[in-house]
Amino acid sequence: MMRHEPPGELVLPNAGSDVVRVRRASESDLDALMAIEEASFASDRMRRRQYQRHLQSDTARVLVASAGQGQVLGSAVLFLRRGSELARLYSLATLPAARGQGVAGHLLQAAEHAGVLAGARRLRLEVRSDNPVAIHLYQQHGYRRIGHCPAYYADGCDAWRYESSLF
Repeated sequence: MMRHEPPGELVLPNAGSDVVRVRRASESDLDALMAIEEASFASDRMRRRQYQRHLQSDTARVLVASAGQGQVLGSAVLFLRRGSELARLYSLATLPAARGQGVAGHLLQAAEHAGVLAGARRLRLEVRSDNPVAIHLYQQHGYRRIGHCPAYYADGCDAWRYESSLF
């Protein structure tokens, strides 16, 4: 169950002794966001300038997850469209050392929560067809495959499109 702890921060129980805190990112998180991009993606990386634009946007939510001493372990970027009931999870990534610890699941839950708060009823995303771990995460959280995007990524890899109801 999610609970709010100061405004804008979600605290979720973790399998270990720490809790995972997910909050809206700020400019002070840019170095950590870039480190996550570098560690997580071989291509199709967001640039610092893109993150700065998303941090300042009314229609984007950049979230970061941390545990323990507050080190940023992962990030999510959610796009919202005014007047639309559809939100889009643009990116979800964790540092290699944080994988398998539930951080991505907590980020996904927080992105869904942010979507609901913004009035979205559905969340859509694309995932690399060669990423079985991410595909399993989305399916485990109730996402269903709704489409195929051939050569979607810069390296020519296909993507699967997934969607879930937020209610």
